[in-house]
This record gives sequence, structure tokens and C-alpha cells, in this order.
Amino acid sequence: MDFLNSFFSGLGITEFVRPSIGITDVLDILIVAYIIYKVIFWIKETRAWVLFKGILVIFAFAAVAALLKLHTIIFVLSNTINMGIIALLIVFQPEMRKALEQLGKGKIFSYFTRGEDAGDEKAAARTVNEIVKAADKMGAAKTGALILMEQEVPLGDLERTGIPIDAIVSSQLLINIFEHNTPLHDGAVIIRRNRVAAATCFLPLTDSNEVSMELGTRHRAAIGASEVSDAHVIVVSEETGKISVARGGVLYRDLTPEQLKNMISEQDHQSAKKKLAIWKGRQDK
Repeated sequence: MDFLNSFFSGLGITEFVRPSIGITDVLDILIVAYIIYKVIFWIKETRAWVLFKGILVIFAFAAVAALLKLHTIIFVLSNTINMGIIALLIVFQPEMRKALEQLGKGKIFSYFTRGEDAGDEKAAARTVNEIVKAADKMGAAKTGALILMEQEVPLGDLERTGIPIDAIVSSQLLINIFEHNTPLHDGAVIIRRNRVAAATCFLPLTDSNEVSMELGTRHRAAIGASEVSDAHVIVVSEETGKISVARGGVLYRDLTPEQLKNMISEQDHQSAKKKLAIWKGRQDK
């Protein structure tokens, strides 16, 4: 208690009062501890972990300074900590944005964010078949392609970076869009409600350090788009002709047309996931 009084007095808190703990206080502490645990577990997978360890070092240094009564250092650190909230918002802005995006993609909000009906099952099945047929033919011809199938999370921000199309999905249209030396071949195609919404859309690149160096910009853009949305992102490699699907920040590589169909159709989503090897960029071919 003497140490705590010394520490908090160094931070400008004149008196540390011994608390009385009840059942609600224990519940409160457990909830906060669980939230802190989940936050730490999440940031360990991001670049924020290194920054977080740096903050822990600063707090440890502040505790030592308070114990040794190093008044100048305590003064500097106390004024720094007072601005800590603003500093955290600035430093962790990309990570906080990603966390809020992940929270917004949760199923708990799906009831409130559900839009108009995406079409009957027949139209959806036709769209899947046309995409699979186009991907197969472009893979055989080694024509690079990048296709996003919008799900629950709207892709309006990405769509605005491209050129509006608003056409029925067909394999001929997709192949023609990604044909070499055509005005629309560079960028991604966004499919919404069984229609081609836009082409030449720009996608955010993933900043993950676990992505293999053998993957190019097209695959990195696919992973990046899948990290900020729940879209199915189909990629056809221009170098190898292999078909891949990015979903939830994970890249499923070297798919057959049948596997691709299972991945992007809702009816066999879980069984297809179990049969496919998960590639995060660290495994070899």
C-alpha cells in the first residue's frame, strides 16, 4: 500500500484509498480482465503488439521512478501520460479501425444490416456457374483476374474507385473485362446481387508480414479486401493460371473449378472449408 501511495502521488493522485470489494466489484473486475485479455490476444497478431510492449516499458519505468522518487522523470511521465489517450488514438488508428470493421462484420448485426433480397436461388446458382466458367477459361489462358462477390458487408467504398457497369453476370463479360490491353482489365470487378456492379476497382493491400513473397500485388489486394469485408475474392494468377479464393484474410490457393464452386456457393461452404488446405503464405507449394 505504501508503494501504491507513492506511485499514485507521483502521478498527481494525492491519496490511494483502500477499496471495499463486493460481489459486483469482482464481476466488474472479471469482465474488464476478460476484455483486456481479448484485446491483448488480438493485438499480438498485429504490428500493434510491438507498440504495446513499448507502452508497458514506459509504465514500468514510471513505477520505478515513483519508487525511487525521481521527481523530474515523474513530472515528464505524468504529463506524457495525461496525453496518452490522444496518442493511443493516433498510434493505433489502423488497428482500431480494423477491430471496428471486424466487430461490424459480426453476425449479431446481420439482422439489422440485411439489405434487399439478392435474388432467387436460380439466379444465384447461375451467377456462381458463370464465375466458375470464366475463372476456368481465364486460368487456362493465363489471364489475370480479380473478382469480388459482395456478401453482408457493403463494398460501396471500393465500388466508387471503379467504373460503373451494372450488367448481368456472364462468363463472356468477365473474360472480356480482364482481356489484356482492354480499358477495364486493370483492377477488380465487384459483383452485387447477381450483377456486375463495377470494374477497375482499387483494393487495399494487406499489410500482413505472413504473406509469401511469391505472391504478387493481385493476391495481396485480394487478401487485403477480404480482411476488411466478408466478400468472396476470386483471383486468377496471370503467371501460373492458378485459381485462388481469399476470405477472412485467408488465401485458399490452387483450386479446381469444382472446389471454387463449393467455396463461393453457400450450400457447401463448411464442407469445402474442411477439404481445403489453408494457405497463409508461410507454406510452400
